[in-house]
Amino acid sequence: RVSLLASYLYIRVKSLSPSTDVVALAKKVVDECKLIPQSRLPQVEQLLYYLQNRKSSPVEGKMEKKEKRIVKPRELTPFEGMELNEEASITRVDEYVELLYEGIPEKIRGSSLILQLARNPDNLEELLHNEAALGALARVLREDWKQSVELATIIIYIFFCFSSFSQFHGVVSHYKIGALCMSVVEHELKRHDVWREELRKKNKAYILLYNGSLRRDQDKALRKYQGLLAKQEQLLRVSLYLLLNLAEDTRTELKMRNKNIVGLLVKVLDRDDEELLVLVVSFLKKLSIFLENKNDMAEVDTVERLARLVPCDHEDLLNLTLRLLLNLSFDSGLRAKMVEVGLLPKLTAMLGDENNRQVAMRILYHISIDDRFKGMFVYTDCIPQLMQMLYEHSEEEIEAEILSICINLAANKRNAQLMCEVLTPFPQDYVGDLAAEIRAEEEEVWVLECLGTLANLTIPDLDWELVLKEYNLVPYLKDRLKPGSAEDDLILEVVIMIGTVSMDDACAAMLAKSGIIPALIELLNAQQEDDEFVCQIVYVFYQMVFHQATRDVIIKDTQAPAYLIDLMHDKNAEIRKVCDNTLDIIAEYDEEWGRKIQSEKFRFHNNQWLEMVESRQADESEPYLYDNDNDRTDLFYSADGITPADGSVSPDFFSDLQPQNGDLHHTG
Repeated sequence: RVSLLASYLYIRVKSLSPSTDVVALAKKVVDECKLIPQSRLPQVEQLLYYLQNRKSSPVEGKMEKKEKRIVKPRELTPFEGMELNEEASITRVDEYVELLYEGIPEKIRGSSLILQLARNPDNLEELLHNEAALGALARVLREDWKQSVELATIIIYIFFCFSSFSQFHGVVSHYKIGALCMSVVEHELKRHDVWREELRKKNKAYILLYNGSLRRDQDKALRKYQGLLAKQEQLLRVSLYLLLNLAEDTRTELKMRNKNIVGLLVKVLDRDDEELLVLVVSFLKKLSIFLENKNDMAEVDTVERLARLVPCDHEDLLNLTLRLLLNLSFDSGLRAKMVEVGLLPKLTAMLGDENNRQVAMRILYHISIDDRFKGMFVYTDCIPQLMQMLYEHSEEEIEAEILSICINLAANKRNAQLMCEVLTPFPQDYVGDLAAEIRAEEEEVWVLECLGTLANLTIPDLDWELVLKEYNLVPYLKDRLKPGSAEDDLILEVVIMIGTVSMDDACAAMLAKSGIIPALIELLNAQQEDDEFVCQIVYVFYQMVFHQATRDVIIKDTQAPAYLIDLMHDKNAEIRKVCDNTLDIIAEYDEEWGRKIQSEKFRFHNNQWLEMVESRQADESEPYLYDNDNDRTDLFYSADGITPADGSVSPDFFSDLQPQNGDLHHTG
């Protein structure tokens, strides 16, 4: 079968054998067959190559010895009521044209006979030169299409046969058949709305009155509606197929878009005829690759209408629908609509369908990109299925889409928990493997992922000291703290890793002795504008002040407390929180630093109050003066109210200012 020809076109290839020169034979076929343009030469070569090499059954082998044939799979079958008992002849075309000047029945007969001829591609070129025949057909269609659905269907079918070949598009455009088909489709869709409304009224009347006469009227109206619908869908099918062929030219497609082709096609999606739906979804899929058409689809509830087709029993329709949804899923708004109309569990169910799994997985990947929808996957069977796929395939067989979705979904806490429940091995089983990769001469991106994974393992019974020693990680961590030693992302993960292992007393001491704390301070100076770096470095200090050995180093041998005091009023709330908790611990264990910390907090709150007073004075029309001591507002407040007259401060003042120690969450 060949996609380059319309209708069934037989080309006898008598000399094809394993030794035939396919290139030369393809050129001969194209040269001798005027219906195949030179641009299709590569496709003909490919088809001949396929025929030459395909494996066949013994019966097929006997057929191939008789003839080779190239055919087009997309073939509109004759519609019911269009067949005639008489056989048309190309020599009698003028007689058939004469019938087009008679009444509707004669016009139907004449056009049906011409259609018989047009369905044979060998006759198309001769019909092309018969301007009287084509002109008469175009005239009848233009004047009478509203009077007879059968007549309109047959004549449009004739022009469809021409539209199936690119070189005949000119004659179809010349008679403005494409524009006329747009009008036909639009009119028929409006008629369908009227039919449905009439049927709805009869159903409503029967339900309200419930008598036998109305029941008969209802049944009669339903049968009439179904008959009209069947004929109308034949007309829609051939009209839209012709338009799809003409849309091969993007300029013609743009004209269709300006006449609302997208809106018309989407409206047809409400139908139940599967062959018509296959055509419409194919058309929409072709249109969807252009931004303007995709935007039009977003405005007319395309996703809602497509959702009812997933799943469906028609394999081609299901596959086309999924591919159209894939094209639309590149738009974030349309992805949101897919989730809203309940496509997420339906797409998840498609993961078990071998024919549609890959397309469904790509759509799910696009949905998983958006943080709004990551958490919704936990309510489907998607994550267990993905985990099962990972188990069942070897490293070489795992598809990129599977890993990509898993990575996206793991960014959500609930999804990550579900993945861990499904996983049988424990994370600590791989700690050694990950640590070994860090010191190996691997690509930085890979090291970043291994390091990031280790940095986020907070397993209570994990012996971090053994890991650091066995894989000699302390020198590596210290070297990577130097500004510019690696990409910022990698350096940040190193800092997070240090914070994680510092929870262990022995590890914290080992790191402090290695000189990592001054390196962290140097990095803090270099990255002081980056809130994430600052917060993570301060968190390392917070972890280290818990341990006696590292607390003494930080307090006595470094200027870390001074940096923490500078940062205690940072605009970033997370940084302030970590600083406050760290300084509280330092103040508790070191009296001198405790006084400095209290003094800074005192000064800061005092300044806030003074700024408020100065601002108030600036807003008054007269200077704010104190007449006497009784009118003077006291500067400081104690827990019990106003401070003593001598200006001394309550001993509990500073303790009242200190925030309560709460749970400190890792912000990595």
